[in-house]
Amino acid sequence: MSRSYFHLHLVSDSTGETLINVGRAAAAQYEGVSAIEHVYPLVRSRAQLERVVSEIQAAPGLVLYTLVDDELTSRLEEACRETGSPTLNVLQPVHALLRSYLGANSTARPGAQHMLNAEYFKRIDAMNFTLAHDDGNLPPNIDEADVVLVGVSRTSKTPTSIYLANRGLKTANFPLVPSMPLPTALAETRKPLVVGLIASPERIVHIRQNRLLSLKADDNSMYIDREAVADEIAASRRLCAKQRWPTIDVTRRSIEETAAAILDLYREHRLKFIAT
Repeated sequence: MSRSYFHLHLVSDSTGETLINVGRAAAAQYEGVSAIEHVYPLVRSRAQLERVVSEIQAAPGLVLYTLVDDELTSRLEEACRETGSPTLNVLQPVHALLRSYLGANSTARPGAQHMLNAEYFKRIDAMNFTLAHDDGNLPPNIDEADVVLVGVSRTSKTPTSIYLANRGLKTANFPLVPSMPLPTALAETRKPLVVGLIASPERIVHIRQNRLLSLKADDNSMYIDREAVADEIAASRRLCAKQRWPTIDVTRRSIEETAAAILDLYREHRLKFIAT
């Protein structure tokens, strides 16, 4: 089936992350259709907006925006009417609901969600911690971690750790290697949530083969041998069961889906830890 394409203009007075996520989540529901994205972040002046308008005029399409300035909003919507481009203020329905529920009007503050507050600096601390404790570099006091990810090589431990750090969780990760003993501190810890990441042997072998090709490394038969990999994964499953660590199969999960499952487990873990 041939794919069809449309222009998707995303106009924001902030970083544009909200629009990108919303636009991609919606477009992904339409099989055989792809969006040609035009992203315009930090649009806060009339001059900046006019450059956006000229691009919309050159390539009309769907326009999503998150502008809080009424003058800029009016000008963008006028240009969209002239070009026949359907437009939507993505935050307007949410603002209307909040206004109705709270009985208060909002204050126009572009990028207010990115203020340098305590939550922001918590994420920075988590990112620094996570980068310093990647791939087996466990902290001297493992209880400093919120989450520890374990798994055989190529189970996406590092990218998942970084994603969790961006959500404010100090995350360490430890590779499970055949014949390498588990550190005593990791085996005995109770405060951090320890999660085992597993995947099918076929997926691990495929990723490892690509890894070796990208590094132009010599073929390591045990590293990519299907039976050896299956034994590694089986051993990791047994270890997690023995330690009573929850496991997540990442074979068909994106990093975001894996992280969402871990965040769910973390909330439950914290409640149990606090209760005891």
